[in-house]
Amino acid sequence: MRLMRGYIRFVDLFNYGLGRVMMFALFGLMGILLWSTVSKVFYSPAMWTLETAQFVMVAYYILGGPYSIQLGSNVRMDLFYAELSDHRKACLDALTVFCLIFYLGVLIWGGLASLAYSLGNFMGSPFSFFARLIGAFVTGGPDAASEVLGYIEVSSSSWRPIMWPIKLITCIGLFLMLLQVLSEFFKDILRIRGEAV
Repeated sequence: MRLMRGYIRFVDLFNYGLGRVMMFALFGLMGILLWSTVSKVFYSPAMWTLETAQFVMVAYYILGGPYSIQLGSNVRMDLFYAELSDHRKACLDALTVFCLIFYLGVLIWGGLASLAYSLGNFMGSPFSFFARLIGAFVTGGPDAASEVLGYIEVSSSSWRPIMWPIKLITCIGLFLMLLQVLSEFFKDILRIRGEAV
């Protein structure tokens, strides 16, 4: 139980801090969209604003997701759930969490495959690609790792930014959501046992 409480404390603290920081990304998004409007009216339109706004919105949404799960502010169907006691809510959450863990596992697998694709791995398992990439970096440094990389994916827009950074942020955010879901599961176990969280 002490290990479980330590895990809950660490994951909750990290995701709480990250969520509070990501709240300010909304101001960055507003600044980008404001510049987009100003540049279209007074100057020549900036090509980078639309995709940059999309990237900031993805980071805001994905990295803020664990914080939303922690606060319980994600969308729920409260038709029957709201009337249950805390003990029954914990029991129901402890059962349904496995569906969410499976779903997040599938999303992480797809995110890693997409990240590997953006780094030039067009066939094979993303895990073997990352193992080769990390092994080459450890043994030979950045030059050896660059030989493992293939054609780096770029956007098809006229600005053509590279795609792997936002895909990496997506994978990190999904992994943090999985850690937060496990934290919520451990909290449910403590509630079922009648212990304080």
